[in-house]
Amino acid sequence: MAPPLIDAQALTKTYTMGDQTVHALRGVSLRIEAGEFVAIMGASGSGKSTLMNILGCLDQPASGNYLLAGEAVQHLAPDALAAVRNQRIGFVFQQFNLLARTSALENVELPLVYAGVKAPERHARAQAALQRVGLAERAAHTPAELSGGQQQRVAIARALVNQPQLILADEPTGALDSHTSEDIMRLLAQLNAQGMTVVLVTHENEVAAWARRRIVFRDGAILEDVAQPGLAAPVQGEGA
Repeated sequence: MAPPLIDAQALTKTYTMGDQTVHALRGVSLRIEAGEFVAIMGASGSGKSTLMNILGCLDQPASGNYLLAGEAVQHLAPDALAAVRNQRIGFVFQQFNLLARTSALENVELPLVYAGVKAPERHARAQAALQRVGLAERAAHTPAELSGGQQQRVAIARALVNQPQLILADEPTGALDSHTSEDIMRLLAQLNAQGMTVVLVTHENEVAAWARRRIVFRDGAILEDVAQPGLAAPVQGEGA
């Protein structure tokens, strides 16, 4: 039997701010199976973003263990952690984080550049990723020539291009209007229906409703962890 994709055991994280010690995580344990669609919620300072950073190998816990697909990643050397982030995790951020003077295709290619993939394969894989999110015809456009929703689709294509095991989305609709937010969440739901594991941080109930599991944080601990129906639409084809 395969191990869970995410297996976090008794994670703690503290920060020192002046003469105060902030307990961002207080012994958090969490298992997420491959193929799940999970929303992590909580007020500012609840610990959800700290957890997301640890799950994304952007930060390390003060104590506890984090296994990604059975591998204890928190003890890896920096170069090995960078490889995990590049090859096994796709990141989607609120502000898109696209290079302004670079085409959509070149933005999507970036993780492949870092992975040392040759140019012809880079182009083909980036074009396929844009096709998957419904933006193949916009490949030559720069971010300034795209709407907010299209920019986020480019960012999602970039997250997908290395065929990761996991997509981590941090407030992926935070900079979008409600109609565009729904389009982006439908896309993430369709990717999940195709087998992608999606974990997103959000403070919006309307966004969290798309997930099939909701985890609520308060004061560095899990307050609630419940299954829910989810709003995931059936897949209507790639790029729908």
